[in-house]
Amino acid sequence: MKAMKWLNPDVASLTPYEPGRPIEDVAREFGLDPAQISKLASNENPLGVSPKAKRAMRQALSGSYLYPDGGAFYLREKLAQRFAVKREQIVVGQGSNEIIELIAHAFMGPGKSIVASAHAFIVYKLIAKTFSTRLIEVPAKGLGHDLTAMRRAIDKDTSVVFVCNPNNPTGTMVRQRQVSQFMAAIPDDVLVVFDEAYAEIALGRMPDTLPYVHEGRNVILLRTFSKAYGLAGLRIGYGIGPQPIMEALQKPRQPFNVSRIAQEAALAALDDDAFVQRSRRLFRKAKRYLENVCKEMGLEYEPTFANFILIKVGKGKGAAVTQALMKRGVIVRPVAGYGLPDHIRVSFGTMPENERFVQAFKEVLPTA
Repeated sequence: MKAMKWLNPDVASLTPYEPGRPIEDVAREFGLDPAQISKLASNENPLGVSPKAKRAMRQALSGSYLYPDGGAFYLREKLAQRFAVKREQIVVGQGSNEIIELIAHAFMGPGKSIVASAHAFIVYKLIAKTFSTRLIEVPAKGLGHDLTAMRRAIDKDTSVVFVCNPNNPTGTMVRQRQVSQFMAAIPDDVLVVFDEAYAEIALGRMPDTLPYVHEGRNVILLRTFSKAYGLAGLRIGYGIGPQPIMEALQKPRQPFNVSRIAQEAALAALDDDAFVQRSRRLFRKAKRYLENVCKEMGLEYEPTFANFILIKVGKGKGAAVTQALMKRGVIVRPVAGYGLPDHIRVSFGTMPENERFVQAFKEVLPTA
């Protein structure tokens, strides 16, 4: 097509983000019953939707013919109260992913660079390429962030540093001391983005990054309702930061970017502490179970602080093991795109789902 001559060359060179396979796709490909498939590929909450959010969604349905509140006033107000900041310090988006895109619009572009860790959330790499921004990818320390090396990697043109904590897809976490040392040494003209999608369900003590916002430092904290509250299908998340930075993010934000139903669900979910506690208990139990299985099978794994586990299955075998498991109705995630072709990432499901994965895993691993 002749119009393709105008295609942005940076976009043309991209490999699209590859999410976990939907249940329906796997069912069609392998002739399986969708009801018998376990999806353990996308770090979703196996307990489903927060009950309080579900009730709020039902009540909001009748107003779906109206545009949503474009400024998400009530949700931002409630989040501001929770974090002791001003409403103007909150930006709401279609998942925290949209906030990353808003950061790119506002602070990235030609002649700039960003710093991120190897094996970190692949969207940082994709968004840098899309906005013609140089990516400085810092080798990991083990499979986690090396914040000291990341600080040293900052260049004169570096505008943003991304710290994914806990990290997806490795499950590693940087601790308070590491964060404090990093922030003490960071240049005062660099924006630090703490991507904390798993904060509410982290299986360990999260470093407290909110004081940096209160101090007016150049930071943005990213959170989502997808993991802890089971609202992944609604696509709603938010960012917290100093007012001038967050006002800059509001400028490229599209009108009515977050639906009325998503806003109402998020408002209600914030009050559902019982659901978050249930989720965390399940994830702790699943973590112990799957780590013990790996030990019994003599497999290397990364001790995780999130609701998934990274398992080493053999040299270059990640894709083959994933495919073999799908044929048995268990969907996991290959992570070759993250530079980890020897591994698979397994989301924590209900305990019956975890046990089903283990049964299938033991069957396929010797033959993959």
